[in-house]
Order: sequence, then structure tokens, then C-alpha cells
Amino acid sequence: MRNRPINHKLLRARTDEVCPLRFAPSLPGPERLVGLGFRYWMLGRTTGDVGCWERAWNLYSGQFGVAGARVAVGRLSSWVSAVGAASQREIAVYPEGCSGFCRDECIAVSMIAACQHHTCPAMRACAFALAGASLIDGVVGEAQGFADAMMGLDQVLSPGSIVAAAADVPAATMVLQ
Repeated sequence: MRNRPINHKLLRARTDEVCPLRFAPSLPGPERLVGLGFRYWMLGRTTGDVGCWERAWNLYSGQFGVAGARVAVGRLSSWVSAVGAASQREIAVYPEGCSGFCRDECIAVSMIAACQHHTCPAMRACAFALAGASLIDGVVGEAQGFADAMMGLDQVLSPGSIVAAAADVPAATMVLQ
């Protein structure tokens, strides 16, 4: 885990500048839940700010109730921890108030969609692109667990959310629409 101080006031003040696309409100519910859950949990992991984890919990419990959120957030936590542990680079996420998704968040959403639709090459490409490492079996296993939990809660991501050849897509062109 890499702890770097983040100036959250500066990030919040620059949200419009950091997130020029502002397309997240048009994302289908399941993709949005995965993307925001990944963002909040990764922010909590990297900053140590428990409030980020609380936002993830509130988002999921508001959608699924306490019992459903317990399952989903537990699997989300395991997946994000596996990504963080396997990563050979810093995972990028946008600030919590941003309405767009960055490259790594798009890859995370794509990975869960690929897991749900059993698209193994895309799932492994996403895991490799996200972690920047070749030892991705733990990441893939935890992603599948989270994908299954979301399906169990009737949250099925669109196959259109699977980014083709995620490892080869330049960061500037990878967006979910």
C-alpha cells in the first residue's frame, strides 16, 4: 500500500478541471455502482480516510439494504485489496465528487463486466492493465467474486462496458459512455 498525502480541498476545488467529460450520470446503474464503489474503496485504502469507505457503504446499503450491502461491500473490499496488493504501479481514481471516471476506473468496470459475461481474455487483459503486473490470478479471482455478488443482487453490467484490449488503449481514449 502506498500512502501519499492528498489535498482533498484542492481536488474538490478542481473537480471540473480534473473531470472534463462529466459523463458518469448517463452510465447505467450497475456500471456506476461498480465505478463509484471502486473509487471510494481505493481512496479509502490509499488515504486511510474511513469516510471514503463509509460513502461506499452508504451507496450500496441505499441500493441493496444492509444484507445486500454486506455481501457486495465485502466482495468489493476483497477485490480492491487484491488489486492494490498485486499492483506494481499507483492505481488512479478521480476525487470522490467527480462525475466522470478515469482510465483505471474504466478498466475496473470493464473487468467486472468481463467477469459477468465470462469473457476471459478481456478480463485478464483488464487485470493486467490495472495491476501493471503479470501475477494477476488473485485479482481475477476476487473480481469474479465481486462480479458474482453483483449479479446475485440483479446488477448485471452491459457487455458493451467491456473495453476491448484494455492494455493497449491509450489513457486519453478510454471512456465509458
